[in-house]
Amino acid sequence: MLSAAAPVADAAAGPVITPQDYAKFCEFFYRKTGMMFSDNKAYFVERRLQDRILATRSNTFRDYFTLIRFETSGTEMQHLVNAMTVNETYFYREDYQFDALVQHVLPDIARTRAPGKPIRIWSLPCSTGEEPYSIAMQILENWAQADAYDIEILASDIDSRVIVDARAGIYSARALHRLSDALKAKYFRPHDDGFRICDALRGSIDFSVVNVSDPVAMRRFRDIDVVFCRNMLIYFDDDSRRQAVETLYESMRPGGVICLGHSESMSRMSAMFEPRRYGGTILYQRPVDHD
Repeated sequence: MLSAAAPVADAAAGPVITPQDYAKFCEFFYRKTGMMFSDNKAYFVERRLQDRILATRSNTFRDYFTLIRFETSGTEMQHLVNAMTVNETYFYREDYQFDALVQHVLPDIARTRAPGKPIRIWSLPCSTGEEPYSIAMQILENWAQADAYDIEILASDIDSRVIVDARAGIYSARALHRLSDALKAKYFRPHDDGFRICDALRGSIDFSVVNVSDPVAMRRFRDIDVVFCRNMLIYFDDDSRRQAVETLYESMRPGGVICLGHSESMSRMSAMFEPRRYGGTILYQRPVDHD
């Protein structure tokens, strides 16, 4: 396995990337996205970086680095982000949090929210859409008051490719392996490549490409009641993680809750949220304002 300690010299793979080049790139990518690469990711990063150097017909790493730094359209930077992100998920992953949503969180919101008012739920990173579609199905199937509220489900990811796939809503049988036959029959249609989620459900999710480290892009997300942000912050260092948590805090309503991955704990990131037990799981709540 190659590492940052030695330059890549495989002519078939692309131009040589020196340890200095690699360090410079990682620092730049961190500033743009908040994501850091561990040493065991060096081979992965170098190969994908070389792929993009070749794809843009840049002669050297220096030429390519100049391109991504100064390209005004941001097109190549988006291609680079897409190349560096890994997306693997399936429907009803860590579904105990979906149970907490319909059994505890939404009923709590409904106690102080008049019928007809919006309830906003945000999934990020949403990858290819399995999580936000799972949230929608869980609410429709298990929350009796779903029709009484204007439920908005937003879904975002930094990778533009997965957003295209999420909007298309086409999945393999493997992605659906945790769904009952009844749910498959109700919400999916056969497709040449597996299954396609029904048009009504596809049209109900607002998908968008968003970089959580970009404060301008994040401004449109406000008054969010529930955030699913599972297994994203583990890729950030302490500083970028705190910045992301503060940004999420600002996007949420007072009293809103955030769901993290099973290996994550808000207590290690920020004191801005309060832990709350909802049934058998711990979620994190933005404190309610008291006048």
